[in-house]
Amino acid sequence: MSATPRPDWPAVITRPVRPGDKAGWQTLYEGYQLFYDRPGLPQDFYDTAFARLLSGDAKDFRGLVAEDGGRIVGLTHYVFHPHLWRPEGVCYLQDLFTAPDARGRGVARALIEAVYAAADAAGTPAVYWLTAEDNYAGRMLYDRVAVKTPFIRYRRRS
Repeated sequence: MSATPRPDWPAVITRPVRPGDKAGWQTLYEGYQLFYDRPGLPQDFYDTAFARLLSGDAKDFRGLVAEDGGRIVGLTHYVFHPHLWRPEGVCYLQDLFTAPDARGRGVARALIEAVYAAADAAGTPAVYWLTAEDNYAGRMLYDRVAVKTPFIRYRRRS
């Protein structure tokens, strides 16, 4: 699967999430939650998440969407946070999802590059993210646009 757009595909536009994006954004975010085995979340989960993306709070998440011909075909959410080793802080890319019919067209790459640009503009160029070990399609792209670290993630038992 190639991430390089074909000449007959229109260019994907990345931009910040806007209030009118809710329906398209939610459809994709539901797909993302399903991918990570979190189906059937209540509507208030999506309402709260979307409101946070639009809050303008510098300490909260920001959102970008990828648009193709006016249709939202991808999303990403990221947040800047402090880091003891980096006085300028770091940027965590939490969510990244592309509509299934838009995969292989450079959408995810464009969104990652848009997060990189936002991090550079904020003076916080260190960007990192996590993915599932079995997310092979995503990891093929990530291996081209980033460096895999040797860290293993642990979480508190539920």
